[in-house]
Amino acid sequence: MKIFPAIDLRGGKVVRLKQGDYDLMTVYSDDPAETAKGFLYAGAECLHVVDLDGAKDGSPGNSKVIKELSKLPMEIEVGGGIRDERTIRQMLKLGVRRVILGSAAVTDFAFTEQMGKKYGDSLAVGVDVKGGMVATHGWTKVSDQSGFAFCQKLRDAGISTVIYTDISKDGVLSGTNLAAYEQLTAVKGLNIIASGGITDETELKALRELKVYGAIIGKALYAEKLSLRRALSIAKGAD
Repeated sequence: MKIFPAIDLRGGKVVRLKQGDYDLMTVYSDDPAETAKGFLYAGAECLHVVDLDGAKDGSPGNSKVIKELSKLPMEIEVGGGIRDERTIRQMLKLGVRRVILGSAAVTDFAFTEQMGKKYGDSLAVGVDVKGGMVATHGWTKVSDQSGFAFCQKLRDAGISTVIYTDISKDGVLSGTNLAAYEQLTAVKGLNIIASGGITDETELKALRELKVYGAIIGKALYAEKLSLRRALSIAKGAD
């Protein structure tokens, strides 16, 4: 299981939102590159980056920071405001390993299917769920599509990696939605990255046993509820 420490960007700063609410934001650092270097020093090989300005406004707002982060020897995936092929190409050119489609995957599924065929493993879809339904536009709108059904639809369309976030669990240190990941890992041919609310070692062990592809850890690291070194060790099989 891969561990993706998370960096959420807003205005060039490292922040965390509570349950996706832009009005409930905590700033953790003015220097995202230094934050990422700290993760790298702890042994992290992967990094999950969200451009919150892009997610809300529809176009990337932190490209300079993302370019700086992409210079680090880490597997970096980036989401937020990526809604056209030009932006996908731009992110990959910066050195991003995997580009994450969010709102565009819901509002223009034909585009998503086309991009999946063209970019393969370099593309993932972030499925953000509120009350069981897929949310879009920086979590400010809720669609009429079930999260589970949408993941199956993505698999059928050739998308290989899905980042599934239960918004109600995100940023509140209340635990993650293990039941959801148990159901999702039964969808054959889909790599599931768990996101939202991962708080303690027990949950990481449970996710590892479910054989999820990866786990994103954010608030628990910043609030020092989890040690990144320990999380990486658990992901590799330690008890």
